[in-house]
Amino acid sequence: MNITFIGGGNMAGALITGLLQKGFDPAAIGVVEISAESRAQLSEKFGIATHEKISAASVASDVIVLAVKPQQLCSVATQLHGLLDGKLVISIAAGVRSADLSLWLGDHTVIVRAMPNTPAMVLAGVTGLYAMPGVPEVQRRQAEIILGAVGTTLWLEKEAQIDAVTAISGSGPAYVFLFIEALQEAAAELGFTPDQARTLSLETFLGAAKLASQSTEDAATLRTRVTSKGGTTERAILVMENAGIRQIIGQAAQAASLRSRELGEELGKMGSRETI
Repeated sequence: MNITFIGGGNMAGALITGLLQKGFDPAAIGVVEISAESRAQLSEKFGIATHEKISAASVASDVIVLAVKPQQLCSVATQLHGLLDGKLVISIAAGVRSADLSLWLGDHTVIVRAMPNTPAMVLAGVTGLYAMPGVPEVQRRQAEIILGAVGTTLWLEKEAQIDAVTAISGSGPAYVFLFIEALQEAAAELGFTPDQARTLSLETFLGAAKLASQSTEDAATLRTRVTSKGGTTERAILVMENAGIRQIIGQAAQAASLRSRELGEELGKMGSRETI
């Protein structure tokens, strides 16, 4: 499988890192990137071929990964007209719906949308995948291999679920960072130095996440095991529950999902105007 990335930013770099670590031949990977500085860095770091522009030669591969900003995707897609010939196109651009992308690509339909998250940068991500109807199993498998290079993958039956994935795992790292930030602030108020507060907070999150991922028990059971009757944890949990933390998290996820749908509509309209 030969792969061409359109765009050589952080996520493309993470995917290339993961693929090479899994034994992919650098000669089978190429990047189209307009920045000369970025091309030089990619070539030096990974030993892969780089190209300045989209052309028949630069996209002569089995899979095209669109790793540009959503606002750039329509322009990039129109440059691929006549160059795809049944190739698998994977889009990791947030918000852009497959129907709009298909239109911009000249009615190409061998498309998989992917919603990775930022932990992919350390090969610990989770990616939601949606394939347009009719994408062959072999090409679905190719998409799974590529995105699986940076973590776990999850196939979605309906494209609308991408918005929910965005709200939970796409935006989720920011929720976790906010909680870590608040916990560090609380630790500082309890007298710890900034370094001590950081260590206590981060290691607690890392350990708890590892424990949850390796346990066969659900999160509620694990929480109950830590929460002794009349103890310190129970007192803290009661404060959070009384503050409505579950409702707040639920409302936040709903708001993020709604905004994802809105962005999809906005980007689709933007692309329609550009193609007129």
